[in-house]
Amino acid sequence: MFTTRPELVGTHGMVASTHWLASSAGMAVLEDGGNAFDAAVAVGFVLQVVEPHLNGPGGEVPVVFAAAGETTPRVLCGQGVAPAGATIGHYRGLGLDLVPGSGLLAATVPGAWDGWLTLLRDYGTKSLRDVLGYAIGYARDGFPLLERVSHTVATVADLFRDHWTTSAELWLPGGAPPAAGARFRNPRLADTWEWLLAAAEAAGSDREAQLEAARRAWSQGFVAAQVDEFFRTARRDDSGADHAGVLTGEDMASWEATYEDAVSADFGEWTVAKPGAWTQGPVLLQQLRLLEGFADRLGYVDGVPTADTVHLAVESAKLAFADREAWYGDTGDVPLDVLLSREYADARRALVTDTASYDLRPGSPLGVDPRLPAHVLRGPTRPVEKDSLGALGEPTVGRTGTVRGDTVHVDVVDRWGNVVSATPSGGWLQSSPTIPSLGFCLGSRAQMFWLDEGLPNSLAPGKRPRITLSPSLALRDGLPSLAFGTPGGDQQDQWQLGFWLAHTVGGMNLQEAIDSPMWHTNAFPGSFFPRSWTPGEVVVESRFGGLDELRERGHSVVDAGPWTLGRMSAVARDPRDGLLRAAANARGAQGYAVGR
Repeated sequence: MFTTRPELVGTHGMVASTHWLASSAGMAVLEDGGNAFDAAVAVGFVLQVVEPHLNGPGGEVPVVFAAAGETTPRVLCGQGVAPAGATIGHYRGLGLDLVPGSGLLAATVPGAWDGWLTLLRDYGTKSLRDVLGYAIGYARDGFPLLERVSHTVATVADLFRDHWTTSAELWLPGGAPPAAGARFRNPRLADTWEWLLAAAEAAGSDREAQLEAARRAWSQGFVAAQVDEFFRTARRDDSGADHAGVLTGEDMASWEATYEDAVSADFGEWTVAKPGAWTQGPVLLQQLRLLEGFADRLGYVDGVPTADTVHLAVESAKLAFADREAWYGDTGDVPLDVLLSREYADARRALVTDTASYDLRPGSPLGVDPRLPAHVLRGPTRPVEKDSLGALGEPTVGRTGTVRGDTVHVDVVDRWGNVVSATPSGGWLQSSPTIPSLGFCLGSRAQMFWLDEGLPNSLAPGKRPRITLSPSLALRDGLPSLAFGTPGGDQQDQWQLGFWLAHTVGGMNLQEAIDSPMWHTNAFPGSFFPRSWTPGEVVVESRFGGLDELRERGHSVVDAGPWTLGRMSAVARDPRDGLLRAAANARGAQGYAVGR
């Protein structure tokens, strides 16, 4: 079949990410003797500079990985928690029914810095200077600005001028958005990183001591102090009002990144590993479990899925994501064992017919009726592109397939067999006002909480929001073999499903599977303010060709155009011969895989 690029094959190392400069930095680390963890951290920091509309230093990062010689995938949680002052009563007292999608109230503890440094400390080999230097160089000396960054800044320019003046100072040089392709610099961010690096190296020559010092300098030093001060002043958010934040320096000092076991499920020769139910990750496993019973109906012809394949995938997604809404959250009692069981899938699969469903149907995995938020029970609301101020919650792909960004992704595999998949996000330039002394803003993940009491994803201090970030790792015959993922908010585990089916059912290589036509449904509540959804809607790339057949089955079909959906990347290692492979999405002319 036609592919936009070749699948890369080599023996030394492979890096695939959503920006070519970041992938190249990761490869430079591998060439300098670093391992996959060193390279992933370097990529993560460069992505904060060159894709600032999609992630930033004030954001978060979940990572699923397998270290060389180990067969049990682990997860690093670089997702910060809700601040101590983030109570339902406080937000309700402000007259809010939903957590705003932008501004200071939407911030959780920023987790990316501590997450990346924790991973580097425990699994990497390089110093902080070795991996952070690439990002400092781009922030200090400049980088070519993506067209999407310029467009995003133009979208929120009035908000910056009228309310977020500190953001205007950085992103509206001369009073106008920076031009696409122009060399853009963020010297204040470079200063912040160099201050942290100096604090690290003041701890002596020991690598681990340096990393510990850098972690403390962030959470207990200058950065935390500046965040604490900035958040005390009320600033505009997309509720249309000005609110001060509740995040404090004490919140930052009391949190650190953690490790946990991955959630996994077996599918024949494959085992797929995901982060837990504080993410949406297990919905990929639920979709695959449902599709097991339709194995004889799934198929691809010349690299294109059959209409039956897309129909069954969409109907399975509706059921899995309805369960996400009812049961997932950062609690200790999400019934994942039942949700991922074949017995539960058998019962749920009986709800799938040859006609599209327009109902939201969460199951009862424990024989208990599911509870949904009041906002959901009131019925679906149509999505909006942005509010009148241009303050964006999640700058994700629009319902028609128009790319507005959101999130980044990186996959790395090295010659020793280390495999890493990470989906950094948050702290994008349009999420909240820039903290001028730091050169970056904080994220808006708290918008994913509900302000209803007693739900798995209800807002509470010290709790992680149920995020959409969802990196993936797969084992083949028990050995780590494949890392993959994509940006895309609620679409992440639908586009990953399309990639997985193309690779495992369609028999395509990594690049062919990424290039295969993608689809997703918007038939369940969105995770981002204003939490809208459109029952029955399925968005499909026109290269699929079966749009009319889907309409005949009752789907409300949106033609997204030929090349619009997903920003997948993937790397692989064949344990039998050690050959390494990589591929990246050509949509948007931005993602790149490199390796040798």
